Amino acid sequence: MIRLELQIELAYTVEEPGADFFFLIHAAKTAQQQVITETLDISAPLAHWDVEEDPCFQQRCLRLHAPAGPLTVRYAATVDINHHQVAPDQIAEVPVRLLPMAVMQYVYPSRYCPSDSMSALAMREFGYLPQGYARAQAICDWVRGHVRFCSNTSTSTTNALDTLRDGVGVCRDFAHLMIALCRACNLPARFVTGTDYGADPALGPPDFHAYVEVYLGDRWFLFDPAGVAIPMGMLRIATGRDAADVAFATIFGAVSSAQPVISTLALEDEGHGWQLPQHSAMALSTAR
Repeated sequence: MIRLELQIELAYTVEEPGADFFFLIHAAKTAQQQVITETLDISAPLAHWDVEEDPCFQQRCLRLHAPAGPLTVRYAATVDINHHQVAPDQIAEVPVRLLPMAVMQYVYPSRYCPSDSMSALAMREFGYLPQGYARAQAICDWVRGHVRFCSNTSTSTTNALDTLRDGVGVCRDFAHLMIALCRACNLPARFVTGTDYGADPALGPPDFHAYVEVYLGDRWFLFDPAGVAIPMGMLRIATGRDAADVAFATIFGAVSSAQPVISTLALEDEGHGWQLPQHSAMALSTAR
């Protein structure tokens, strides 16, 4: 089991007449990810807020209205992750005709993942491969081999086609390209936000992280096409079709912001069964 201690601090200056915020920063609750303790501190005394849970994704949204002035949001949680692990060669694809209705939306194109424009490429590169987990892994490896990780190389409008053309991007761009190629192969794929435990400090300070889940067998298995984090240490926050669904902060109003401050610490204690995250050859899942 993995035990992680997460801390997030977000700082803003709100202009008149105030602003509305939608934050996705709470650790998600799933059968494999248990929130042991958590705290939320909001500095603005006149702010109005509540936390709403999405029962479909076991994720939570912090809705907040803040008056003009400084605003700091601090969230901390202790989280246990008990990964569902399967040998990759035991995982088959699910024919489209048998996909659950809730999964079907992840076969279709979305704003940042125009999979309908990538069908020819996907069939040429991956159509001949045996179906199953290995084909999803081949797509992940292909994206990692064709895109170079480089900070500040994309914008909020960069989609998978842009990343394919430019060959550079950050984690969300890697995720969008893999998702689009998977969907073009009729593999349901979705976008997940978490944290980048294990990332090389040379890439910058700890940050939010985007990764991919592909529906195979009877559940969602995780992939990290950017390859910058240790998958066992990726703490799930939110899930959607692409980044448009799961931005950590969506803001309505005139606001200036500071760089998020994020810390994810893994605890090791043999007596409690806590182990440090490590790379694994097994297929990992934290959501059904």
